Amino acid sequence: MLRIDQLGRHLNGELAPLYTLHGDEAFLIQEAAQAIRDTSRTKGYTEREVMTVETGFQWSRLIMSGNSLSLFADKKLLELRIPTGKPGVEGAKHIEAFCSDLPPDTLTLVLLPKLERTALNGKWFQALSGAGEVIEAKPIERHQLPEWMASRLAKQQQRLSTEALDFLADRVEGNLFAAHQEIQKLGLLHPQGDITLDDVQAAVANVARFDVFQLGETLLAGDPTRFVRMLDGLKAEGEAPHLVLWALTEETRALYRIGQGRARGTPMAQLMKENRIWGSKQRYIEGALTRVKASTLRTALAQAAEIDRMVKGIGQGDAWDELRGMGLGLMGKALVR
Repeated sequence: MLRIDQLGRHLNGELAPLYTLHGDEAFLIQEAAQAIRDTSRTKGYTEREVMTVETGFQWSRLIMSGNSLSLFADKKLLELRIPTGKPGVEGAKHIEAFCSDLPPDTLTLVLLPKLERTALNGKWFQALSGAGEVIEAKPIERHQLPEWMASRLAKQQQRLSTEALDFLADRVEGNLFAAHQEIQKLGLLHPQGDITLDDVQAAVANVARFDVFQLGETLLAGDPTRFVRMLDGLKAEGEAPHLVLWALTEETRALYRIGQGRARGTPMAQLMKENRIWGSKQRYIEGALTRVKASTLRTALAQAAEIDRMVKGIGQGDAWDELRGMGLGLMGKALVR
């Protein structure tokens, strides 16, 4: 597997016959795919054929394309896009057959969304992995964002202070495309060298975009400032309050079950798996369990039931205010009204 930050160096050498891009972050996939297209063109792959798997797609086209000789170029870039990430039984068989006998003078680029674990373990994906390079576009988390932006600014020979990078990260969090645009904007507006916080504040729009799943992670991390900012952002974007309630309730229930299981002596690894706590969330669980009592979690779940009534129009109160209070209560902070 090739890390996405290694791709630039890799493309300076000999190209692999096949690249598979998948993951959460669509912007990084788009950027990596374009880098592969640009490099392949400079190395003689001047013809490009794109196949998008949609309803009624004929999988036999994949094998036929590989076997067909180009009338216009010696080498060809074959791009296979599977937007659902699910090729189906027939598609899986054709992908496996294609990978077992890759066509000569053809570079294949396969574009996929985020894949579930079952898909990653499927024979068709393993065939892709065995035939070339696999690159996963993982999300850039909040704590990684300043470094990510600093490296891109360095390519423009520009530098921001830690304070300015944090300010910029707050405005573009959850939206790498916007982060990319703002970095390019700074490159156009300012010369090489140091850029002040005042310069950044004047140039950058507030384009942060959050989702309900990030909110749950922030709850576990115990960051009330970020939690309130994200909650306000979701409300401003018109997110449905029942989805926010669902996310907070799921994290609260999972934390309660893990705490009860740990008290019974169940191994944490088992509890994480049973409660579907994956990736970066795992590192926040221990701290959250230390910070939050079981009684607080039970109170929050009772509060969630009341908020559910408000969302359905059969309870009194403002659901967004109560969601804020529920979250801050779980972090040991009082709601200031």
